[in-house]
Amino acid sequence: MITPDHHHVSIEREPHTDEVIARGGDARAAGILQRSGFVPVVRAHDSYHRLPFALATDEQVLHAARAAGLLTSHGYSLTTDPEFAPSRQTFAYVTLGQQVAAVAERIDRATHTQDVTEALTELTATHDGVLDGAHTCLTTAATWIEELGDAGDPARAGRLRQLAEYLDHVRGDLAGMRNDLAERHANHPRRTACPSVDDNEREASVTCSCPPAPPAAGPPRRTR
Repeated sequence: MITPDHHHVSIEREPHTDEVIARGGDARAAGILQRSGFVPVVRAHDSYHRLPFALATDEQVLHAARAAGLLTSHGYSLTTDPEFAPSRQTFAYVTLGQQVAAVAERIDRATHTQDVTEALTELTATHDGVLDGAHTCLTTAATWIEELGDAGDPARAGRLRQLAEYLDHVRGDLAGMRNDLAERHANHPRRTACPSVDDNEREASVTCSCPPAPPAAGPPRRTR
C-alpha cells in the first residue's frame, strides 16, 4: 500500500543540465522507474533517479512517458513536463518479480506440506525453475559484458559468474529442503481451514490459526 508521504513522483527535465530527473515515490516506484530505463543516484544529501546520459531526446521522452504511465496505473500522483505526459494506453503489467512474489502468497495460504513443496518447486526446478533461470541470466550477462572490450569488463564478468555459482549453491540447498518437506506429507497443525466459516462463503478458503481439533474420543473403558 502506498503511504501518503511516498504517493507523489515528479518527472522533469532539469533546465540547466537537460537531464531527465525523477524524484519521490517509494521502493515500488523505484522499481517502476528502473524498469522504464532510469538509473538510481544515491548521495549523502540527496537521492533520485535519472535517465542515462547517452539517450537521444526522443528516447528520453519514450522512457519518461512509459514511467509516467506505469506510475499512474499503480496509483501514484505525478508532476511531469508536458512532453512526458503518458498516452491513454494502459501500461500496467505483471512483472516477473510480482509473479515470484505470488509464490510467497501460495506458501502463506498453504495448509499441507504438499502445497509448499509445489510452490518451492517453482524456485528449485533444475530445468525451468526461477533460480535456474536467474543463474542462466547471470552467466549470459557475463559473456555479454566480457565482450564489450573495456579493461575492467573481464573482472565484471568474473564477478557475475561467481554470483551465478553462489546462486547455484542456494538452489541446491533449497532443493534439499524442498525434498525433505515432500517426504513429510502432512497437514500444518495451525494452518487448517477455519471450521467456523460456511463452505458457500467467500472466506471459506482463508486459513486461520485456530488450534487443532481435539482427538476423537476412544471407546469407553470397560468396568467390572
